[in-house]
Amino acid sequence: DTPDVSLNISREMLQHDRQLKTIANNLKKKILAELAKMMREDREGYEAFFKNFGLDLKYGILQDYGANKEELQDLLLFYSSTEKKLCSLSEYTGRMSESQKYIYYAAGANVTAIDALPQTELVKNNSMEILYFTEQADEFLTEALRTYGGKEFRSVLDDDLGLENKEAEENEGDHSAVLAFVKETLGDEIKEARISKKLVNHPVCLTAEGGLSFEMEKYMNAVQPDMGMKAERVLELNAAHSAFKALEEAVENDKEKAAKYVRILYA
Repeated sequence: DTPDVSLNISREMLQHDRQLKTIANNLKKKILAELAKMMREDREGYEAFFKNFGLDLKYGILQDYGANKEELQDLLLFYSSTEKKLCSLSEYTGRMSESQKYIYYAAGANVTAIDALPQTELVKNNSMEILYFTEQADEFLTEALRTYGGKEFRSVLDDDLGLENKEAEENEGDHSAVLAFVKETLGDEIKEARISKKLVNHPVCLTAEGGLSFEMEKYMNAVQPDMGMKAERVLELNAAHSAFKALEEAVENDKEKAAKYVRILYA
């Protein structure tokens, strides 16, 4: 109905019309402002909205390689390991201690599964909060966001969590014979066996290297099954655990038993 727009033009030309672009930008600003207001003043209502449309906001960040992240990142919500509810990135960083270097996250099928991951032990033992990524788009978000509030995102599966593990340091001796035996036994099923820097009470965990996580692997194989994408698997062993001591002894005295131990730990 505006006299500024010619009626005798194609739809494609209309999409590039200056007046319509202005209208679209104003609408976008209005919607974003209303969503931010809803988050502040009606948290329950916003969480209900996010449950239904949060994935659209995430894809809005992923679109154009994160070009819109500044507008959308403060509207994101993730489950918090310490708060036991959804929280924003701003709320997370606001609770961080000065000594915490990273925004820690863990990905999995659901909150219960993530909460049980052995890889979360060290971060939890240092009384630090972990964001639980339960949707397939979540890990891709960290590639688009890179940082928030000057803090990098760091997966609990990463080899370097920037945290001390005194028990692991005390058991740093030469375990090359055991690690070589584990790799030989499992062959191509794993890329490498190594002594873990993150495990505390659990004997073993599996981590991914090469930029492709296990959750990303599931997603890529679901959308592109012919590609056969596979994350590089690393078996991490806790040298301070009694199971490792038993494996070490078996490698020295009974290779057949040791091979069974390796299979059990890998399973």
